[in-house]
Amino acid sequence: MTQPTARPSPAKPPIAEAEKDASMLKQKAMMAAHYDRLADAPETGAKVCSTFVPGNLNELVMCFDLINNLPEVNAIQSGLRRKSGAYVLEAEKQGHSDDVCTYVKSDIGMMAKGNIGPNGRKMPDPDVLLLSYTGCFTFLKWFELLREQYKCPTIMLHTPYQGDGKITPNMVQYMVRQLKESVIPKLEEVSGVKFDIDRLREYLKKSAEAEDDLVAVLKSARHKPSPIDAFFGGIYYIGPIFGAFRGTDDAIQYYQFLRSEVEERIAKGEGPVTPEGPMQDQRYRLVVEGPPNYTSFRQFWKMFYDEGAVVVASSYSKVGGTYDFGFRHDPDRPLETLAEYCLGVYTNRSLPMRVDMLCDYIEEYEADGLLINSIKSCNSFSAGQLLIMREVERRTGKPAAFIETDLVDPRYFSPANVKNRLESYFQMVEQKRSGTRRKEVAA
Repeated sequence: MTQPTARPSPAKPPIAEAEKDASMLKQKAMMAAHYDRLADAPETGAKVCSTFVPGNLNELVMCFDLINNLPEVNAIQSGLRRKSGAYVLEAEKQGHSDDVCTYVKSDIGMMAKGNIGPNGRKMPDPDVLLLSYTGCFTFLKWFELLREQYKCPTIMLHTPYQGDGKITPNMVQYMVRQLKESVIPKLEEVSGVKFDIDRLREYLKKSAEAEDDLVAVLKSARHKPSPIDAFFGGIYYIGPIFGAFRGTDDAIQYYQFLRSEVEERIAKGEGPVTPEGPMQDQRYRLVVEGPPNYTSFRQFWKMFYDEGAVVVASSYSKVGGTYDFGFRHDPDRPLETLAEYCLGVYTNRSLPMRVDMLCDYIEEYEADGLLINSIKSCNSFSAGQLLIMREVERRTGKPAAFIETDLVDPRYFSPANVKNRLESYFQMVEQKRSGTRRKEVAA
């Protein structure tokens, strides 16, 4: 008996290559070059300082010819490349709990599997760990693990929490004293380079110039249509200034280039470039609280694109500095301005301050409402988010909604669940609009 011939499975359509604008490609090249500098460190003799994004002291680090390495950025890169899932599982095999921040587990797992960076080359061991503590207790425990792994010097700059919503002179002086008595002497010892405050002033001057252009880009979202997406696109925009490039000529050039690109889109009445193409049909303007999911970054962004939802402001794009509220690094007050920078980052702000910020964004950017992406493993962002959501909704009269994913653990991204919640939220927005229109007609 002749056996029936098996039909070949239909070929899956190829996934179209993600579209990127020129500034995204430029940022990607900058990051690639930085990872090459890190990988070359054992051969060049350069020393490496591992630190974190919120409150990082890149200008000070550069004064000692140290290369900045950011563990959470390494985890993000692993997530975008879909390698973090295996790293997280490896860390859990070592005994790390399900509840531990997945940035930490990705980093620990990456070290266990050879510590290969996103460029396919081995990451160097740090010569010093510099923790500018800014509100996230997990960073403390993370650095304890790294110190145990690398047996290198560890420096901590403690940042007082803004519990009362203001920065006092005592807070600043407390931090300046730490810089003078602990941080700078230790960096001199590790690097063998004598501290030069005029060198620091020059880096701070360059930081302020780049910060001006970044703020102009962020505030461009007040236009309709918005020429940027301040959440997904914002991830690209903040990369250089929140990490290893703040205080450099490269940062100045990048943000001049980015600003020019955005201003050109404004002049043409164009929306942001997304992986699916330019976003012209902007039906919803949102403010987003919380980090994105990186393991399904493009799929997540596409859900917003498909609904015509553009993010005009986000809290996550302020974790490395709240420049849009007026802060600039000040070369005339070099140590004081470093302290004020650390004090003002988003993770060091109290819940009432975060509510104020989100309400201000909804008003300034004429947003339709607030969307919170709650991260399963990030207590720093997730604590109090339901209270934040209810208070913002009460104060602005705009609808708010809550979705849940994770940073770099693919097990906690449910496309169907996220899509359903987004669709329900946009229905809420439409109902709110209809109610407002009826009231206007009745009046």
